[in-house]
Amino acid sequence: MKRTATAVWNGGLKDGKGSISTESGVLENTQYSFSTRFEDGKGTNPEELIAAAHAGCFSMALSAQLGNEGKTPESIETEAAVTLLKTDAGFTITAVHLKVRAKIPNMTPPEFQKFAEAAKAGCPVSRVLKADITMETRLAGWT
Repeated sequence: MKRTATAVWNGGLKDGKGSISTESGVLENTQYSFSTRFEDGKGTNPEELIAAAHAGCFSMALSAQLGNEGKTPESIETEAAVTLLKTDAGFTITAVHLKVRAKIPNMTPPEFQKFAEAAKAGCPVSRVLKADITMETRLAGWT
């Protein structure tokens, strides 16, 4: 399997504009710029797209881990927060924090944590990132 996306950039860093498109067409000439990346401009940015990819990949990986044990989740919601900091090497994604909320019948929080940790380790996007990936989990119905 191979998936592609393209990015086009026109102009300088601060005054330029870009667009991102995906092979599937889900993103088509989606705008990004300095202001969408470092300010509150309208559009997307690479870090947001990495966060979306990681959240989606993790949710599917967790569903697979559960399915391997004959368990079916009612719902899995994952938020991925990507941290971009300026380091000595330049701007670097230094961390990803996963916040996972799930509803899984007949599961305890320790069991859920075990499955979530396995999914975090097995998710292809987790493995491709060299950032410190942390996670927070909460199983619906438990405090």
